[in-house]
Amino acid sequence: MLRRTLLALPLATPALAQNLGERPVRLIVPYSAGGVADTVARILQQRVSEHLGLPFIIENRTGASGAIGAGFVAQAQPDGHVLLLEGATSITGPLANRSLPFDYAAMPLVAQVTAAPYVLGIRAGFPGEDLRGFLAEARRRPGEVTFGTPGIAHVGHLMGELLQSLADVRLEHVPFRGGADAAREVAGGRIDACFISESSFNPVLRGERGRVVGVTGAARRPNLPNVPAIGEIVPGYDLSTWMMIFSPPGTPLPIRQRLSQAFAAALADPQIRERIDASGNDPVSAGPEAAEALWRREREKLTGLMRRAGLVQG
Repeated sequence: MLRRTLLALPLATPALAQNLGERPVRLIVPYSAGGVADTVARILQQRVSEHLGLPFIIENRTGASGAIGAGFVAQAQPDGHVLLLEGATSITGPLANRSLPFDYAAMPLVAQVTAAPYVLGIRAGFPGEDLRGFLAEARRRPGEVTFGTPGIAHVGHLMGELLQSLADVRLEHVPFRGGADAAREVAGGRIDACFISESSFNPVLRGERGRVVGVTGAARRPNLPNVPAIGEIVPGYDLSTWMMIFSPPGTPLPIRQRLSQAFAAALADPQIRERIDASGNDPVSAGPEAAEALWRREREKLTGLMRRAGLVQG
């Protein structure tokens, strides 16, 4: 898992609001309300608004594994008033769909705000009680056990493909518009399992409609001490994700740096960090340059995983 960091960045000043003008700043979340991206966005919302001195609006634009919302931002004016919150799908999506009408790599980064593993959650009543039982049932019924994710080529999909490859099982992938949708289908017993964020699966746990049997990162989560990292049972398994703030192509670095200051100030708040921790994420504050360096490293790693899983188009 990526190590939690907090870079020291200066706080926003009144000049920030003046440079951005008086219009609200809109953060586009390309997944459904209640999912991990939406949860993190709304945790940050008030503090970011306070540090910007401007309304900070969260807007959900779902569909096409995040591409609907991202495409909207890619066409927006590069003035700092429209931003995108996205994770590793910014890398995996274009590899699986060469026909996307925009390029994530052309969308300059503002900040990284989290790093996190996902969980493998299963429905109540599933024959396997734990990860070993889940894998045993998958081997008993090849291709019949279903797992949901926030979309085709989403990092959750890749997590499922990696499990199939390393554990020698065959599962049926069911894509949704977001993690919250996959969680609801698990809670309703309509699919068997899902690879989604911990925060997206929490309503299933609270309703006692399912359970977590594995964590995708290298280590157990402190708030899930009895749930093994999948790598404990399936050697070599380790895949986490992150969330970053993207801007429209051509957004100047000074604007991105000033926006980054507001996110850094919000993430310096102990209460905000505690709430992000509770959502199953590690709070991370990195500015444009550090975020772009990480994104390039992650692109190299995930491209290799996608190729081995046979998910690269063309």
